[in-house]
Amino acid sequence: MPTNAVDHRLSAMPETGYVYRTSWPVATGDLDGNLHLRLDGVARYIQEVGAENLVDAGEAEDHPHWLVQRTVIDVIEPIEFPNDISFSRWCSALSSRWCTMRVDLVGSDGGRIETEGFWIAINSKTLTPQRVSDTLIERFASTTDVHRLKWSPWLENPDNLDETMPFPLRRTDIDIFEHVTNTAYWHAIHEVIALVPDICTPPYRTVIEYRRPIKYGEDITVGWSRHGDDVQIALSVGDEVRAAALLRTL
Repeated sequence: MPTNAVDHRLSAMPETGYVYRTSWPVATGDLDGNLHLRLDGVARYIQEVGAENLVDAGEAEDHPHWLVQRTVIDVIEPIEFPNDISFSRWCSALSSRWCTMRVDLVGSDGGRIETEGFWIAINSKTLTPQRVSDTLIERFASTTDVHRLKWSPWLENPDNLDETMPFPLRRTDIDIFEHVTNTAYWHAIHEVIALVPDICTPPYRTVIEYRRPIKYGEDITVGWSRHGDDVQIALSVGDEVRAAALLRTL
């Protein structure tokens, strides 16, 4: 690994500052065979909470478009159905064009999942990072002392994969930028999880880092290799790794 950041637990919720909170029930369409909230469901939920957060902060009109560069999901205790989830979202580090946002999910009847996303503010016309407003920086900075956040990958692209399989796309996997949605990547991760269930017995960590966008019509393969309690995953188009992922026990 390029850094040991992937070995550390995510930061705790601050005692002061701007923390956005909301809640809703677990949806039946987001459950696995054990009636646990799936990872792709978690990814959808934290994206929706982020959209609500921007509205609550008064920043949705000026910053409607964000792309995620890395998502970390730590399943501390699975959230089962039926359950109401309380969400808490706050900024754990930021700069002028991107930030890391923590979201904790806590079930009213048990269960806890901790997440962090590295989000980049995007200009929808140029598809390049854009500077966020001073008001967003002021509000989000209230929960962190890290105000010069830089991108640093946690994962290396895996090589010497043990197994590979095709991962066909559907048109519903594509977003407004004509790229594969964040949640569709987690569908691929679930395919690997089914083959290494012992790794993903809670508590466990999953990480995805996005290298280059995947577009509809490209032929994707999912490959993985296991090293003890770590499973390294690559989503590739030809020989090019478009996203790297990690499964590991906590």
